[in-house]
Amino acid sequence: MNKLRAVRRFLVGIRRSWLRYGHGVLVDPSASVSLSSRFIAGRRNDIVVGAQSLVAFKTLVYTQDHVSGEHKPVRIGRHCFIGGGSVIMPGVTVGDRSIVAAGSVVFNDVPPCSIVGGNPARLLRADVEVGPYGRLKNADENVKQMWR
Repeated sequence: MNKLRAVRRFLVGIRRSWLRYGHGVLVDPSASVSLSSRFIAGRRNDIVVGAQSLVAFKTLVYTQDHVSGEHKPVRIGRHCFIGGGSVIMPGVTVGDRSIVAAGSVVFNDVPPCSIVGGNPARLLRADVEVGPYGRLKNADENVKQMWR
């Protein structure tokens, strides 16, 4: 089990370095980014992932607006969760402590402390309390109840 963790940690470190130096994506060292997520930045530092945020599998984050040809930066705040299969469009800012539901296509900014979902993504819930990596505050209690 320890070998598996060490290999995973090594791969994540390589992925983070590849994103930073190969693609110009800034990922905080405490953030978790899936190996299958894709980042397409037009310029260096156009995509920023904040501290203790989680970007799940098969997500797409890109900065080039194909209509105008401009590069618009994308910012993902602190303590956020970006669900699997989501697409974050150019120029979007995901506020701190927010959750983007799986499969969402986000065209507009996400307010802090909120949950968005759908295509196009719309506000589902506001003023939510989340912890690190976008985990809801009462998630541990729900898991304990489920396994009783």
